[in-house]
Order: sequence, then structure tokens, then C-alpha cells
Amino acid sequence: MLCVATTSSFAVSKSLLIVGDSLSAGYNMPAEQSWPVLLNQKYQQQKLPTTVINASISGDTTGNGLARLPALLTQYQPDYVLIALGANDGLRGFSANIITDNLTQMIILSQSKSALVFLMQIKVPPNYGKRYNQLFTSIYPSLGERYDLPVLDFFLEHIIVRPEWMMEDGLHPKPQAQPWIADFMEAQLQPHLK
Repeated sequence: MLCVATTSSFAVSKSLLIVGDSLSAGYNMPAEQSWPVLLNQKYQQQKLPTTVINASISGDTTGNGLARLPALLTQYQPDYVLIALGANDGLRGFSANIITDNLTQMIILSQSKSALVFLMQIKVPPNYGKRYNQLFTSIYPSLGERYDLPVLDFFLEHIIVRPEWMMEDGLHPKPQAQPWIADFMEAQLQPHLK
């Protein structure tokens, strides 16, 4: 489900497109409780000229995101693109090369439309083995370095240590965690929003 949160009119309005999965889509909760909508509300309260467009879909992989991205870029012409994908690829054990290739194409596509790109670092549970974990985790800083773009910390690492904030599946944050995530993401994005 696509959720577009809007701000008041400003002389120079900018837009942030979030392309993610269930961690950004507000899994098993009303969309208005998800952290991207809360982040947009924070921007409104601070009278910042930023509109958050949440194009996250539960279950999406990097391949799904890549397939949807051209139409999203055409429709919204975002100033910023936050790519928060890879968790479902990792949980399914997809090859690091496939994930890297999909994310690379998403970065290049976004940059070709003059968008500033941010990557969210994604990690998989330790039971996938040390070698796969290292390969998977290294994808994000490597791409960040190659394309000179910010890699944002994985917010789930800070949520998962608080069981009261996690759903019973052990994978998704509850609605109670969403305001904290919005604050966390705001702090990470702030230095990069021009």
C-alpha cells in the first residue's frame, strides 16, 4: 500500500521517497502509525519543507523494489531516495551478488534522476552463518563507498533488544516502537537533507 504524507505549501518543497519493505510499511498496523508518517508529521511540526512519500511494501525484495522504482521516480520526481531493502532477500538466502546488483541499479536509476540517495544498512539474523552474514552486511558500506552516499544505521538493531517493542514473530517492531524509529531516522537523515 502506497502512503503519501504531505506537508503545507512551501516556496521550495522537497520530497523524500522511501522504498522499503514491512519494516517501513508499518506491518500489521494502520499506515498512520508507521514511522515514515510520523517522520513526516515531525517535519510538518518543525515547518520543514520536506514531504515524505512512503512507497514501502511488506514482503518486497530488492528485485521488487527495482521493478517498481522507475514508475515511482517518474511519478514523484523525488529530491531524495531512501533505499531500505534487503531484509527479505537475506531471510530467503539470496546471493549477495544478486542483492548488490539490484541495489546498484536502484542507486544508478535514482541518481540519473538527480535524486540524492541514502542506503539503510540491513542485517540478517546470526543463524544464517558467519560467512553469509559477513557477505550480506558488507554490501551496504561497499555501495556507500562506491557511489559516495550515506549509509544509515539499521534501526531494528536498537529495537530488537527491547522485547516489549517487538511483535511475536521477532522480526517486526510494534506500533509502540514507531515514534522512537521516527526520531532515530530524523537524526540520521538531518545532516544530509539540504
